Amino acid sequence: MTSAVLAADGNIIENQQFTDTDTNIFVMRTRFETSQSLADATSAITNGLAHLKPSLHIRQSASKKRALVLVTKESHCLRDLLYLQELGELPVEIPAVMSNHEDLRELVESHGLPFIFLGKEKAAAEAKILATVESEKIDFVVLARYMQILSPELCRTLEGRVINIHHSFLPGFKGSKPYHQAHARGVKIIGATAHFVTPDLDEGPIIEQDVAHVTHSARPEDLIALGRDIERRVLSKAVKLYAEDRIFRVGDRTVVFQG
Repeated sequence: MTSAVLAADGNIIENQQFTDTDTNIFVMRTRFETSQSLADATSAITNGLAHLKPSLHIRQSASKKRALVLVTKESHCLRDLLYLQELGELPVEIPAVMSNHEDLRELVESHGLPFIFLGKEKAAAEAKILATVESEKIDFVVLARYMQILSPELCRTLEGRVINIHHSFLPGFKGSKPYHQAHARGVKIIGATAHFVTPDLDEGPIIEQDVAHVTHSARPEDLIALGRDIERRVLSKAVKLYAEDRIFRVGDRTVVFQG
């Protein structure tokens, strides 16, 4: 890689690498600067590494990825994404927010963003999502507490491009009222998991997780409040990692290079 970057008149300023011993797949993330155009640099590096037959993705770091955010009624994850994006701490562009309910329209439009109502009919809603992905040149989709199960067809079409936040470690308490289930079982930690969406519900490759310790005195409402805080942090972290090309899928796992 060093010689290929040198051939592109480049200077490496950050480099991370990992070899997965189970699959023997070598993964590398390299950030470099060059006076060449993106096309010329890409050509030089592609030619320089051609003998290895790698899967390459090269882009300008100044070009922000475009994220389509899907929500339902809960606002905590959406609020955090919008806040960090406006601060410049989340390197993404959010062209629109889509929802199957009208509850968050005012919040979205107060940030100067288009709010697109999906309606209640699932097939029509998913067709509208795909049309927006195409028309807005969306790089990835963020399910910020979007309480709908995506169809297998949509999951396959957007494979590796949809990030979801789950209310616990996976596997965990499934179904309705997960925090009430956790309370009934006397859990001592609660957590959240950001993962890629696949046709297998809540079983996609995991990107980021976090936990908080709780005691026997915590009520369900305490767990809900703490859980919301973990969810928003974990989802925002996962979005940032994806936006900075730090996530690499290796089979059903991910290699994540932290910043």
